[in-house]
Amino acid sequence: VQLQASGGGLVQAGGSLRLSCSASGSIANNNYMGWYRQAPGKQRELVASISLVGTTIYANSVKGRFAMSRDNAKNTVSLQMNSLKPEDTAVYFCHTWANGGTSSVWGQGTQVTVSS
Repeated sequence: VQLQASGGGLVQAGGSLRLSCSASGSIANNNYMGWYRQAPGKQRELVASISLVGTTIYANSVKGRFAMSRDNAKNTVSLQMNSLKPEDTAVYFCHTWANGGTSSVWGQGTQVTVSS
């Protein structure tokens, strides 16, 4: 499976963006899908993850502002980002495990910039 992220852009603080991640193959059997982000000079961090049945986990920094969802029929996952802050500025990546959990698969990343 290959992943392609889209939907990033420039937005003012308090605004919203919706990121999408499209998979080239079926994600119906991928228990885990995740969104990570990496800001300049910082390590990549997990923002949100979702299980096959839709259970979500969020980083404390985005709880209550971000919402992750998945559509297995369309092989996509999304990240709705509301009340954006300048500190949310980063490149956002989608991630999953393929081949029975032996292959780490990353999307190419999409830039999110939040101006103050």
